Amino acid sequence: MTAIAQAPADLLPEGLLEFLRCPTPDAWVGWALDNPELLLIDHAQCEKKAASTAMSLLYRYVDRPLLLTKMSQLAREELLHFEQVVKLMEDRGIAYRHLTASRYAEGLRRHLRPEDPHRLVDILIVGALIEARSCERFARLIPHLDDELAKFYRSLVKSEGRHYEDYLMLANQASPSAIEDRVAFFAAREAELIAMPDTAFRFHSGVPA
Repeated sequence: MTAIAQAPADLLPEGLLEFLRCPTPDAWVGWALDNPELLLIDHAQCEKKAASTAMSLLYRYVDRPLLLTKMSQLAREELLHFEQVVKLMEDRGIAYRHLTASRYAEGLRRHLRPEDPHRLVDILIVGALIEARSCERFARLIPHLDDELAKFYRSLVKSEGRHYEDYLMLANQASPSAIEDRVAFFAAREAELIAMPDTAFRFHSGVPA
């Protein structure tokens, strides 16, 4: 395979790469390019899960007006992205089907503290990490994609970057104390998951075993 291009530097929000602690390994990028159908199918699944997460926060935390506004906006946007990915798949003759989830999100959520407001803070930090990683991976893929998919993913980089910033802002607002230590803890766990070997390709999988 030819050398793996890096993400266009102008695409990513300021501070995002530092927040993530590590870039997506080149081995994952190559794996994604070798599995274009799985990439789109799991991408669609991720968009649906993101909308579901936002909706669950809407129902659980009804006393937080800013969270309600941001999660309502995010849920609508993620469902629109889901529809767009499914349409892309249909145009390319790819059937949408269920895939087993990667260990990524659960590997982060297993560390959530049990009681609020700490649980909410952790959920929001995890949300920020997932959105930031999605943003970074879209950007890493763009140089290798056909024009239609590259244009679509470029638009997603902007929205996922905004979602990352919104989640992090809400985590700061929800926490009774500074969140830097908790962010560092989850960012370290996220980096471990990204570097671990995986046997099945997914949008948030680690590197091929």
